[in-house]
Amino acid sequence: MPHRVTNFFRSSTNSLEIQVSNFKKTAAIAARRRVSPSRNKKARPSPVRAVSYASTSTEGDAEETPAPAYSPPAGRMAEASRQSNSSSEPSRDQNQHHRRLSFPSLHLGRLTKESLSHAHATLGWKLESPPIVFYGDAENSSGAIVSGQLLLNVTREEGLELESFNATLSIHITQKRPFAAHCHDCGIQVTELRNWTFLERPLFLAKGQHTFPFSVLLEGHLPTTVDGPLNSVSYHLKASASPRKVNGSALPTINFEKTLDVKRSLPVPDLPHHSVRVFPPTNIKASVHYPQVIHPIGNNTLSLRLDGIAKHNAKADMIEYWKLKKLTWRLEETAKSVAPACPKHRASDTTTEEEEPAKKGIQRVDTRIVGEKTLFSGWKSNYGTVSDSLVEMELDYQLGRHMRFNCNSRSRDGPQVTHQLMIEMVVSQEMAPTNKPSQSTPTGVGRILRMHFGTVLTERAGFGISWDNEAPPIYQDVPPSPPAYSAGSGSDICAIDEAIEPLDGVITAWSGSGNRRSAEVSCTPAGAERTSERI
Repeated sequence: MPHRVTNFFRSSTNSLEIQVSNFKKTAAIAARRRVSPSRNKKARPSPVRAVSYASTSTEGDAEETPAPAYSPPAGRMAEASRQSNSSSEPSRDQNQHHRRLSFPSLHLGRLTKESLSHAHATLGWKLESPPIVFYGDAENSSGAIVSGQLLLNVTREEGLELESFNATLSIHITQKRPFAAHCHDCGIQVTELRNWTFLERPLFLAKGQHTFPFSVLLEGHLPTTVDGPLNSVSYHLKASASPRKVNGSALPTINFEKTLDVKRSLPVPDLPHHSVRVFPPTNIKASVHYPQVIHPIGNNTLSLRLDGIAKHNAKADMIEYWKLKKLTWRLEETAKSVAPACPKHRASDTTTEEEEPAKKGIQRVDTRIVGEKTLFSGWKSNYGTVSDSLVEMELDYQLGRHMRFNCNSRSRDGPQVTHQLMIEMVVSQEMAPTNKPSQSTPTGVGRILRMHFGTVLTERAGFGISWDNEAPPIYQDVPPSPPAYSAGSGSDICAIDEAIEPLDGVITAWSGSGNRRSAEVSCTPAGAERTSERI
């Protein structure tokens, strides 16, 4: 027991001496740094890392304050630190008043003319037409009608006088792999489809909302909205309103821009497509039923049947089987486009007709996978006799959940997008005795069977009615005006006696003087009229 007490005091004394020596070294180094700042730049930092609980005061206070000889308790050190920090705050402010405060994570934004462009009025829109969908292919589609209203909301109390108000609808084709890199004209082609001039002369608008209708027919041969690896196609509606000067100062122009989403819907056949493929030199025959037209959302079912997977070898008295081991389906998207050259980069010295198309643009082709899956099971197989051996299965395929895709598109000037479904099967050869077909042995021979099917990816048609089919019915033999009625009253009233029973009616009317007047009219079989009036 005494030796434990001795060790305790000895260890505590050693730790206290170490702390005191560390504090002395730290205080001496700090004093030398304050006295000679130039020497401080060249001196290497001390390898001993010690925490000083003394206050970081000014230079005069640091020279007069001696280093502590012992380590005080934690409570006293905290109080001393708070008091020294409070006393040193004025001196810090005096020494660091010229420093700039930086807040990198605080974003206050920029105040530009664009932020003040809608101070007196704002522009909005309201589409009245259904979603823009081209029904049918580019050769047979009648296009789509786009109609809506531009909403100009004047917020200025005194009103606003507009000098001009125009709008344009244009198509933008951006080449992601242009003819010449870093060339703006080769990268972007803009084609104006329609423009509107809403004001022919200056007009004063009071405070409130004002509507300006617009409409346009987009022809069916135009490309749809596309965002692919080669290029992107988008429709932009831009409007610009220029107000007049107010008190000699010009007001900023009110701008508005929106994009239109243009889609195409192709007809869907009623029955699935049937395809039969044969893979020589084997006798394997694949019969496939699949839908030719698919949609981005939803599953699609493919039915597959393999025949001729067994063959009898009479010489060896064996049966050769082709067993399905793996099946992979893949949806591939192929984009083709021509990157045109601007007038600056287009060669002017065209010599032959064969070189002329190449100088006007470069053909671009890109293929990507938009859906894929590998199956190792899920089919029904029968490896009994040679005639009854077959493999049947039904698989569901669809687009990948996080895959970027484009629907089938083919237009005159836009990109061409096509899709195809690829089926890849891995079969291995096995042999079994004729009398024991279940005891098969692998031969080590395998084959890969591939099939490609053209597939059309398109948007759903919805109601599937184009704008020309929504027109009201047209009647034939319609006269230019309604039929004329004769002025005679007696003969016309009694002319209906042959069709219905004669009834006595009472016609009540109000005269201009306010007196009530009633007249009873009855028709006799002979057509005579009897009228009695009572005032």
